[in-house]
Amino acid sequence: MIEATIGGQRDALAAKKISAVETVTAFFAQADKRKHLNVYITEAREAALAEAREADARFAKGEARPLEGVAVAVKDNYCTMGLRTTAGSKMLANFIPPYESTVTRKLRAAGAIVLGKANMDEFAMGSSTESSFFGPTLNPVGDDLGLGALAPGGSSGGSAAAVAAHFAHAALGSDTGGSIRQPAAFCGVVGFKPTYGVCSRWGIVAYASSLDQAGPITKNVADAALMMDAIAGHDAMDSTSIPRDDYAFARALTGEARGLRIGFPREYRASGSTAVTERIWALAERAAKDIGAEIVDVSIPTAKYSLPAYYIIALSEASSNLARYDGVKYGHRAAQFSDITDMYEKTRAEGFGREVKRRIMLGTFALSAGYYDAYYARAQRVRKKIATEFDAAFESVDFIAMPTAPTSAFPIGAHKASPVEMYLEDIFTVPVNMAGLPGLSLPIGKDSNGMPLGLQLVGKTFSDEDLLLAGQRFETAIRAWG
Repeated sequence: MIEATIGGQRDALAAKKISAVETVTAFFAQADKRKHLNVYITEAREAALAEAREADARFAKGEARPLEGVAVAVKDNYCTMGLRTTAGSKMLANFIPPYESTVTRKLRAAGAIVLGKANMDEFAMGSSTESSFFGPTLNPVGDDLGLGALAPGGSSGGSAAAVAAHFAHAALGSDTGGSIRQPAAFCGVVGFKPTYGVCSRWGIVAYASSLDQAGPITKNVADAALMMDAIAGHDAMDSTSIPRDDYAFARALTGEARGLRIGFPREYRASGSTAVTERIWALAERAAKDIGAEIVDVSIPTAKYSLPAYYIIALSEASSNLARYDGVKYGHRAAQFSDITDMYEKTRAEGFGREVKRRIMLGTFALSAGYYDAYYARAQRVRKKIATEFDAAFESVDFIAMPTAPTSAFPIGAHKASPVEMYLEDIFTVPVNMAGLPGLSLPIGKDSNGMPLGLQLVGKTFSDEDLLLAGQRFETAIRAWG
């Protein structure tokens, strides 16, 4: 029951083989059994059971909605009305939103049951879930293999771990520079980042507004499509939302994807080659050949500049977005202060963790007088160039393939001494956010220790449905290997 896919859960509920109440109870029993993984910051047990009883009643009346009785974990940067939302930070440790994010509202309207809020890097700043005020989440696959405390990836590490450890059928994540795809790769599940603007950002605690995007983490591609059918669409509350509502992700998977041309970008293949990346490239070639796709060499020359440009842009936007946390209206406030300036300083010093402070300072510097043109404006020009080069590559290919991450799951604390090493974990994912493209991470093989590896497929803007169809073809081929 807890290992079921969304499709399997819906069929079992419709056939009355199980009940939603039984399912929710089983998920919380699993969470209790593996509490040491530290997946949930806040659980919603009473509310989830109430929603499960409603789901069972709807099935009995023949009024089931598309995701009726499907249990989900929600990353803790989605505002959930009446349910604590912390963004993994002391700053919001006691914040209970008076409103619901658009994406979670849509999920609930489709019948999904929210089990709880999943752990994450503080304000989504990290690639390992280690910067959470509530402690790190452990990788459930590494835990199963007895490999010690390995990172689940980040910043949506709790969401990916929830799916991999069977704490939920699916989960919501958010992706600023790879925060859905990289943890999905580390935990051996599927992660999908839609085209920027396909899903509303309204009600998501902002990190970098021009890069953040909502998306699902699931057990297979078909489940990702079902989740996307529920959460995609225009939202008047989000000025960056694409004015389109005619998405049909699940239906798109019934189509055919033949004669595909898959681009392998030479710059990414040449840079930072490791045993892990070489294995992923080889497996990607094998999978592409198995589905009858043509492999095409493509070039994205500005790729080597994407990581520094991304961090300048993301951190600059973070500096602006996090200025609102000053202890005045909500969130943490210092207990003792002499005047309002002292209150600001002490509140922010106490409320933010080390990594968030580091990124705010770097972003503030990049936006400061005399440096704006040298850093932020130049990074935006690089961003435009990267998008242009992707567009040129897509003139000769349908999709682009590359590793999701340069490594498999690493030990907790492995990059503690060098933040830059942690930033390099995003080398294959940040260009996708910079260009606003859709990206899909699929499990593809394992490393020498048996830990999952991730293959990333990237599509052109608004090719989301086609990308999932191609991804399903790759998924079928990979699973046939046994």
